[in-house]
Amino acid sequence: MGKYTKDDIRRLVKEEDVNFIRLQFTDILGTIKNVEIPISQLDKALDNKMMFDGSSIEGFVRIEESDMQLVPDLDTWVVFPWITGKGKVARLICDVNNPDGTPFAGDPRANLKRVLKEMQELGFTDFNLGPEPEFFLFKLDQSGEPSLELNDHGGYFDLAPVDLGENCRRDIVLELEEMGFEIEASHHEVAPGQHEIDFKYADAIKACDQIQTFKLVVKTIARKHGLHATFMPKPLFGVNGSGMHMNLSLFQGDKNAFLDENGEMQLSDTAYSFISGIIEHAKGFTAIANPTVNSYKRLVPGYEAPCYIAWSGQNRSPLIRVPSSRGMSTRVEVRSVDPAANPYLAMATLLAAGLDGIKKKMTPPKAVDRNIYAMNKREREAVGIEDLPGTLHSALNELENDEVIRKALGEHIFRNFVEAKEIEWDMFRTAVHPWEREQYLKMY
Repeated sequence: MGKYTKDDIRRLVKEEDVNFIRLQFTDILGTIKNVEIPISQLDKALDNKMMFDGSSIEGFVRIEESDMQLVPDLDTWVVFPWITGKGKVARLICDVNNPDGTPFAGDPRANLKRVLKEMQELGFTDFNLGPEPEFFLFKLDQSGEPSLELNDHGGYFDLAPVDLGENCRRDIVLELEEMGFEIEASHHEVAPGQHEIDFKYADAIKACDQIQTFKLVVKTIARKHGLHATFMPKPLFGVNGSGMHMNLSLFQGDKNAFLDENGEMQLSDTAYSFISGIIEHAKGFTAIANPTVNSYKRLVPGYEAPCYIAWSGQNRSPLIRVPSSRGMSTRVEVRSVDPAANPYLAMATLLAAGLDGIKKKMTPPKAVDRNIYAMNKREREAVGIEDLPGTLHSALNELENDEVIRKALGEHIFRNFVEAKEIEWDMFRTAVHPWEREQYLKMY
């Protein structure tokens, strides 16, 4: 994950004995896609001449306009360390272009770059992200399929012998470090079988690339340990779900735009306006931050996931927390995002929401330093705390009514995302679930 030229990559291919290259990109739903090419096609790929059929990718184009161009980002070059011996495999993350070379409106990575340009026009140079992705480890059955059997019963910050996922998690960290990640922390999370690995913040594009790479590494190494890693937000009832807290900061050159040493809480007016924008558009971006039917099983009281729209510099029950670190580490933590989210779309919408607050010089409501889970509805209403959408269906309605978030997605991504998710909701809505049979089969 350094700076590379075409000649650097040609040299590294020979030095590392690379025989295949995966040209990766991400579809609208956040799924990693790739085209694997032999090394004989390297020059063609480096010259942006690799084409693929976009009509077969979720939310891309129709069959009559299917040719799409892959444009590798040379700085994403990495050799997969778990594939050894003859025929090593390397990876390049790509942007997707139309056949005429213009950015494809349905490419989430290119869309984020578009929103970042709007940020730069406002005088900011960088938008940084420090993600905190969580995941569960389940045992594989005799057929190699995921079971619901956990491989440990550890809790927050536990260690072996209670945390039986420790060795798997350590191997994941080693592989990530070999691929250029700077790992800051690795630990067991609150729920049995749940884990978190945190890596150093980076600019928005690089951080989103790292999230996608992280998911691939976690799943690959887990399988080597006879385990299935899942980023499903809420795989088990009665325990905490998995989140992906987003630590966000805006910079102007080498200055953290959220810091004002003389301001209240040492936060700048820019920080307060950014928080205000997040609060203003929280309902609108929830469908992007929490994109599955299952996501809303996590956003319920009692399991440390935020379900109320508020902010605080202290407690962890609101949607937004301002961690205590100051200086260059001054940041805003958005806690609702889950790891099923497409990181490029989540970052585009969070940035657009915050920038809207800055442009309009919004001021946030008063910070809520009480435990919101312990407040009743009347108490919450008295201080102006609203609920996040409770289902994917209601979140999609909020998305459709939020012009700022729609613009952040662009019409192509917005239209195709909503269409796919309305189908998902309808499939869930019309299915008969085991709970219904347990409750009603004998009663009626």
